[in-house]
Amino acid sequence: MTNLIQKFESQQLAKIQEVRNPEDFNLKFKVGDTVRVKYKISEGGTTRLQAFIGVVIAKSKSFSNYSATFTVRKISAGIGVERKFTLYSPLVASIEIMKKGVVRRSKLYYLRELTGKAARIREKLDFVGSANNSVSKQTKTEGVQNKESEQTVKEAKVEQNKTDNNQPKEKSEEPKKDSSNKDQ
Repeated sequence: MTNLIQKFESQQLAKIQEVRNPEDFNLKFKVGDTVRVKYKISEGGTTRLQAFIGVVIAKSKSFSNYSATFTVRKISAGIGVERKFTLYSPLVASIEIMKKGVVRRSKLYYLRELTGKAARIREKLDFVGSANNSVSKQTKTEGVQNKESEQTVKEAKVEQNKTDNNQPKEKSEEPKKDSSNKDQ
């Protein structure tokens, strides 16, 4: 019986992974990371995507499991809101990692009692985030090249100023006396 269920779950998982775009689903997030989950909502006859941005406070089961879930917590208007998402639900449109957090626990339920600055999680600084705040390797190298070229331009200007200062200055003409104020 359990073998049959595992077989069904693995088939469903394979079907979902075929349909999903791997760029939209970054499954490398951990507890403590700030994520943006875009969830499909049906209102009347229309469906739309709603983003839920918050800190992952818990994960259940391995991400290779068909019934894996994760819990995201955010503070909205001073009130804590938690939402539990099924990882392989067809209603989850995308998952983006906004920030990587540095935590030492697998469940962050203690955040429920904390408010304000006490509820912050230390951020991993060497993380390059999602599309809107990430920098590709190409643009990083272009930025380095631009900085280097700016540096050489600045050095050239400094050298030009030094050579200008070392040259003897020509005597400027003496100012002409104002002839309008003549003594009578």
